[in-house]
Amino acid sequence: MSRIMITGAAGFLGSHLADRLLGMGHNVIGVDNLSTGTLDNLRHLAKEPRFEFEERDMCLPFDPGPVDYVFNFASPASPPEYSRLGIETLRVGAVGTENALEIAHRYRAGFLHASTSECYGDPLQHPQTETYWGNVNPVGPRSVYDEAKRFSEALTMAYYRYRGVNTHLVRIFNTYGPRLNPGDGRVISNFIMQALEGRPLTIYGDGGQSRSFCYVADLLEGILRLAESEEHMPTNIGNPTEFTILECAHLILEVTCSSSELRFLPLPQDDPARRKPDINKARVLLNWEPRVNLREGLFLSLDYFRQALESKIAAREAHRSAELAGVRRATNSASASAFPDASPASAY
Repeated sequence: MSRIMITGAAGFLGSHLADRLLGMGHNVIGVDNLSTGTLDNLRHLAKEPRFEFEERDMCLPFDPGPVDYVFNFASPASPPEYSRLGIETLRVGAVGTENALEIAHRYRAGFLHASTSECYGDPLQHPQTETYWGNVNPVGPRSVYDEAKRFSEALTMAYYRYRGVNTHLVRIFNTYGPRLNPGDGRVISNFIMQALEGRPLTIYGDGGQSRSFCYVADLLEGILRLAESEEHMPTNIGNPTEFTILECAHLILEVTCSSSELRFLPLPQDDPARRKPDINKARVLLNWEPRVNLREGLFLSLDYFRQALESKIAAREAHRSAELAGVRRATNSASASAFPDASPASAY
């Protein structure tokens, strides 16, 4: 039984990873500053004696005590999040990753860094192999995330080469499933919530750009196999089945039984035209490939998004009721001030 630290533990992937590691019998310390993660993702672990949580900024050095492994998942991950937190995204990719690597170095722990397919940018190679160096705009609106991840990969390799840390690098392709933030702006969460609410599905460009969607359980299986391997260079983990955004939209309308229309908007700057992992390395090295297709994964995710919608509606109604109550109190107060002597006893 090992003691394992997860940074970004309150996020979508970090919380699922905590579940998997606890299920394997390990002790887990989760670290998160809650800038994009939420304690709702960890609430089910509140009474788990082998799990501890620290609300902490990874950009500030700290000592968690001896650990056997560090999984570094701390970073905003969706375009709206890293656009809102641009400087913070760059800092956690640089300073936060260095602090996590220092912990691994101090305790001679294994280390796995969660990188991203965004390192390939708007790729000129298709599908993308790990040896492809990418086509990234270093000063564009997406650069705060792309370059943070590219730098963190270089830093991770430096700690392997110069300080002997047992590091691993996973390049994660589009992943979805329960606990994916319903409002974080990613394709699957956007489309499902819009479909469930009966709103138009927002498609940027003509919908011909492609993505490859991996269900969260498949992704974590690949990550855990990589963490136990002897491979130190980047490894793609994702689902190689390619969908256009338009195909994805129609499938979600079918799965949700929604009659929502499609709404087309201009394509954002530097949005990748195609994204598909070459996973031959993972197949050979890790004996891994995804098992859950997109249709199955969407059905496995629907209950979570329906509950998220119910919570959203309940919160909206509670807010509206509070506003109405405030209006009534203000009206009554104003009436009492205008007629200070009015009372049932003085009425005609």
